[in-house]
Amino acid sequence: MKISDILHITAGTLENAPQVQAIESATVFPSKVESGDLFFAARSEDIPDAVERGAYAVVFAGERPEGLDEEIAWIRVDSVRDAAFRLLRYVLLHKEADFVLLRPHEESFLRQILTHKGNIAFLPREWTKAFEMILGSRQHLFVGSDRELMETIRPEVERLEEEADSYMISDTLFRSTFKVHGYIYQNKEMAPFHLDHLLRVVAFCDRRDLPYSLDRVRYTRHFQPLFVDGRLESAPRGSTDRVLIFVDNLDDIVKAREYVRFQSSWAKSIVLTPPGTKVENVDRPHWFSTPEEAREILKSVHFNYAFIYSLDRQMLRQMREEATLF
Repeated sequence: MKISDILHITAGTLENAPQVQAIESATVFPSKVESGDLFFAARSEDIPDAVERGAYAVVFAGERPEGLDEEIAWIRVDSVRDAAFRLLRYVLLHKEADFVLLRPHEESFLRQILTHKGNIAFLPREWTKAFEMILGSRQHLFVGSDRELMETIRPEVERLEEEADSYMISDTLFRSTFKVHGYIYQNKEMAPFHLDHLLRVVAFCDRRDLPYSLDRVRYTRHFQPLFVDGRLESAPRGSTDRVLIFVDNLDDIVKAREYVRFQSSWAKSIVLTPPGTKVENVDRPHWFSTPEEAREILKSVHFNYAFIYSLDRQMLRQMREEATLF
């Protein structure tokens, strides 16, 4: 691609009079730069390494580094990320590729039930990794759950709306028995209000001829119960009426508490969240900032269902791993 074309596509400004007039490929990682490449400098500190490796052009924002090769093209832009995706969208005009925006629960179920992932690519949330994956891939189907990223790549991105034919046969808050395509799946580890997410994924797989197995359905990272005894130690399901439920989204808390209210009017539920978090229909959630604070709350408050919410996945993971030590 010619340097003049890059300037037009990225809306960049050429800062010098380079000797090179064209580039061979593009990358955002200095370690992947080869002689003749265009380098998008997501981090200014990576520029010297990219130039040393043979970059023919550098797209950068901010101050231009001094003392580097004047024979290569230096292209200034307002945003390296935006410039990179402008180039990517141009490339996609000449490439047959579909992009599908998934809800987080849909992405989790899709990862679960697929039996072969060779003909689909799950885009990472980090834009540099997503850019590199798309640009260097021969894949024709890309999915992801980062709305901003997906709409940057494809403004009119596809979403899942159609659901496979199914119906719920029986359920508890933590187990579901349902029928899909004439087959009954018994006592699966899934909250009943997650069935619609699963059915959209099934319809998507059917439409795209993606191989899957619903025998793989299990709890996702969004809603994970842990049954405990009176000492807050892990206990077998059915032997206790106390359960910790680790969630990474507020909507599942609202739906689960509504389910409990209609199905188990005797049960007491409490909600633990980081300070300042507002939960629909919860006047006084218990606030915690550390796993230790959450443990103290759970030791001092009576409950049957304790919903523990945090956007900090590492904290949730640590609390689940340490649950047997409560």
